[in-house]
Amino acid sequence: MTVSPGLPAPAWEQIRGGRRPEPQNLATVAERDVATDGLGGAAALRGSLQAQLLGAGPLEPLLELPEVTDVAVNGDGSVWVDVGAGLVRVDVDVGGPDAVRRLAVRLAGLAGRRLDETSPYVDGVLPSGVRLHAILPPLVADGPHVTLRIPARTAMTLAELEARSMFPSGWAGLLRQLVRRRVAFVVSGGTGVGKTTLLGALLGEASAAERVIVVEDVRELSVDQPQVVRLEARPANVEGAGEVTLTTLVRQALRMRPDRLVLGEARGPEVRELLAALNTGHEGGCGTMHANSAGDVVARFEALGALAGMSPAAVHAQLASAVDVVVHVGRRTAEGAVRRQVETVGVVVRGPDGRPEVLAALSTDRDGSPCGPGWPRLSALLGTTGDARSIEAIGGSS
Repeated sequence: MTVSPGLPAPAWEQIRGGRRPEPQNLATVAERDVATDGLGGAAALRGSLQAQLLGAGPLEPLLELPEVTDVAVNGDGSVWVDVGAGLVRVDVDVGGPDAVRRLAVRLAGLAGRRLDETSPYVDGVLPSGVRLHAILPPLVADGPHVTLRIPARTAMTLAELEARSMFPSGWAGLLRQLVRRRVAFVVSGGTGVGKTTLLGALLGEASAAERVIVVEDVRELSVDQPQVVRLEARPANVEGAGEVTLTTLVRQALRMRPDRLVLGEARGPEVRELLAALNTGHEGGCGTMHANSAGDVVARFEALGALAGMSPAAVHAQLASAVDVVVHVGRRTAEGAVRRQVETVGVVVRGPDGRPEVLAALSTDRDGSPCGPGWPRLSALLGTTGDARSIEAIGGSS
């Protein structure tokens, strides 16, 4: 990546200091060339400088592609993107390690953070809403690594996800009823499988009269509702001060009269406050969680509860009465293509030993009827006593 040598010094001073460069500095450079390049040339230069200094430089075109969810630059200079089927390599030249380092430092500045030898990694959000992670050697081998997560530009609907085969035809009504009946649920799955996208679509089915309070580490969830209150955690500054954790924000959310409390991703001790909230009358709460399968969700809650000082017995007692349903999303290969898909809808029940477990109620793995041993419980939660043949009628249409 190259930058015009005529760039005003204040712009570079702002970047090195971990601050976003002022747009007027870029306009100054472009205006100087109006006489020689004309208005069109000056506008092109201004656009190029904005991409290089206020955007993501050579990565900017990738961020504008509608299907891209993640962009990763490895230390060897290779660039990878995820459009829903896992990371694939693309032919984009980002320059050598020094150029990638300059790009990473500049992006950190746009996110209001510093990236240097004293602060060799950064996690922040760019002005566009793109989530940034960057890390420098020697903490990582070969060269600087940059990872960008692009948030959903618009909230998708259940109908749109059904059209993309994210879940079997006819399941939309069931998932819609899950929200309308104010059932507490968790969307689980691995990285990049569409947990947040599905959660946003589900929340779009909530009543427009509800006050939805969303708590996130970094803003990613897109919800099409008229009353959405967003709380976002804040990391400590370079002096180690000013941190606001998810645990604190969940506590604050409970004082803001939520009709529906949403935890973007349960990943730490804040799970204690979430479980407590769902056990004190806050119906319809939901969130996402990393897990390899629906059955692993209980173990995941145990691990996160331990971070909050909760014993397994305490987690079990809270979880069994706080969360009713687990919707697990994974990646599937069909007809040579990899796509994101809901694999299991399970219900949380107490096992013979009193420990909560997840019973599959619906599964795309089952031959014949998709219904599993948890179907009667799920059917009761959704207010229907029908069998597998009535799945498509549950919840009505949108």
